[in-house]
Amino acid sequence: MLIDSHVNLHAPQFDADREAVIARARAAGVRLMVNISDRVSNYEAVRLVAQHPDIWCTVGTHPHEAKEDPDLSAETLVSLAADPRVVGIGETGLDFHYDLSPRHIQAKVFRVHAAAARLTGLPLVVHTREADAEMGDILEDEFAKGPFRLLMHCYTSGAELAARAAALGAWFSVSGIATFKAAEDVRAVIRNMPGERIIVETDCPYLAPVPHRGRRNEPAFLAHVLAKLAEIRGWTLQEAEARTEDAFFDLFDRIPRPGAGS
Repeated sequence: MLIDSHVNLHAPQFDADREAVIARARAAGVRLMVNISDRVSNYEAVRLVAQHPDIWCTVGTHPHEAKEDPDLSAETLVSLAADPRVVGIGETGLDFHYDLSPRHIQAKVFRVHAAAARLTGLPLVVHTREADAEMGDILEDEFAKGPFRLLMHCYTSGAELAARAAALGAWFSVSGIATFKAAEDVRAVIRNMPGERIIVETDCPYLAPVPHRGRRNEPAFLAHVLAKLAEIRGWTLQEAEARTEDAFFDLFDRIPRPGAGS
């Protein structure tokens, strides 16, 4: 089963052909997708896509948008996460590359999401860029208050942060970046990720994998990411598919596994 753990199908890039994109994904063998919330104020658009039975969603605010709602509360996130289509908290985290929100606001809002993950038992979907030390410190500090599951989405940060997150039991998702010619440093980290906690994503409409690089990304391209992961880890394609499927359902356990109990 191909599972795209991180799509942004509510994005305006898909307004002209969203249903066709979803149909192409299914035709390409993608059986489940998780539509990721970019900000709480946009949750209704995120949730609308998750009306499809094979598409689920998260609720949260991206660090780029943290300035929009600096007083976001864990209670708000917990309330929205009562929706049975919501399977995770986020995407949230720290992005010190673009700094589109003040860093102290990013950190404050990130901690609120961690609290919501603790309260709901849902996994935290983490975005991190050029903030390795700060991210590791916050994760460890929040874990000290009580554990929660987390996913280091589209992981392209350093080996040290990967090790700190793995020590907390983190899952990692691999994106089309792994196929880029210049991304050997990313592939080096992927080789050392915990094999039972790796999943795949497209992050569409961004980061289209080779051979589609430069185009709008879509879930139908996911097989290229899985094939590169198999190559990097020395797995067969079938092993990579089975491993990432098991890891996905272990993480996103609100989603019923097809055939379970039948």
